[in-house]
Amino acid sequence: MSIKFKAGDKAPVFISKTYEDQEIDLHDYLGNYIIVLYFYPRDNTPGCTKEACSMRDKMNVLEQEGIKILGVSTDSVSSHEKFRDKYDLNFPLISDQTKNIVKAYGVDSAFGTASRKTFLIGKDGLIKYRWDKVNTSDHANEVLNKVIELGL
Repeated sequence: MSIKFKAGDKAPVFISKTYEDQEIDLHDYLGNYIIVLYFYPRDNTPGCTKEACSMRDKMNVLEQEGIKILGVSTDSVSSHEKFRDKYDLNFPLISDQTKNIVKAYGVDSAFGTASRKTFLIGKDGLIKYRWDKVNTSDHANEVLNKVIELGL
């Protein structure tokens, strides 16, 4: 696995499925929001649940800063819907069963899932920061602190 993108690089755009047969098009967010694109291995696993709940619990503060959260894993839309409902998640989870997004960002793992990585994408579509290791219990605060530090 090699991570293809770093700060200053243009973020790869994509269109993919989320729940209720809706599509997420990254183009729709660019220019309007700071995007946190976080990749995680599996729904309903301890670390992934902590990370998702961290984002959920800070959503009001993140949104006040103009931040949109998008979670990506290789799990199915159905799995994402169950995960969302079980933990009252308040942001989209993107199903990347084809692994096109995972491969585009270079975060595919040896286990056939996404590696736990996060990309902070500015309104200009450029990657502003990349987390290679995250504190799953406090990732939302890591994101918020970085956005403030970078003056985004």
